[in-house]
Amino acid sequence: MVRVVTDSSCDLPGELLKKHNITFVSLNVSVNNKTYKEDVEISPEEFWDLMSKSGELPKTSQPTPADFANVFTTIQEEGDTPLCITISSGLSGTYQSAVLGRELSGNKAYIFDSLAGSISHGIQVLIAARMAEKGKDLESILPVLEEYRENVKIIIPLKTLENIVKGGRLSRVQASIANFLNIKVILHGVKGKVELLKKVRGTRRFREAILEIIDDSAKTGKKIFGITHVDNLDDATFFADEIKKRVEDAEVIIGKMGPTIATYAGPGGLILAL
Repeated sequence: MVRVVTDSSCDLPGELLKKHNITFVSLNVSVNNKTYKEDVEISPEEFWDLMSKSGELPKTSQPTPADFANVFTTIQEEGDTPLCITISSGLSGTYQSAVLGRELSGNKAYIFDSLAGSISHGIQVLIAARMAEKGKDLESILPVLEEYRENVKIIIPLKTLENIVKGGRLSRVQASIANFLNIKVILHGVKGKVELLKKVRGTRRFREAILEIIDDSAKTGKKIFGITHVDNLDDATFFADEIKKRVEDAEVIIGKMGPTIATYAGPGGLILAL
């Protein structure tokens, strides 16, 4: 039987991880000179609070190969085949750590690069786990993951430019001008990396731009969507409701963005997997 393994950056709600027997390996986050294991030693809410008060951008690091090897070995000893779905190799060294962990554990695990972060990564994990529960093998699961990975739209609306400034990608003067003009930034995922999609002026146009993308996705017949947020449940719920208005029987998963991804999305940030 296939057993799904992932890393903590998938941002799936804990109840779904537990329900579907999904094992995760934690990434590490350092903030205020202290390092924590994501979702084990620090919760999303605790991290959001520390991040908002820190003058520096938190730092993240991938799990060690041994972390993955230990999980793979345990699953193999129980007679199952590990399928490990990781955060994009374009965003983190986690995929490579998992590959090395496979070698340490005897090369019997399969490592799949989600080419995504947060909930788009998480939905791939969930799809695989649900199929594995039905007795599907790797040959059946992998093409479904590849199709989802190829067609998903990953939208990252930023409520603030604060963390972009802390990370040195934008000067405080540039950010001040953008704030004065009420310019909002929407990023998107492109082949496993993050790029600028558009800049819009005003909160109303910002929301309209996101709804236009939701409209496009509603036409595809897709039924599963995801939204994660950094202390911004109101906007996450608003967009979830808009998806449900447009797609009959849509499943919309709302999750809290953990430290790995929240570090880059910043306070109030959202990620939509459409």
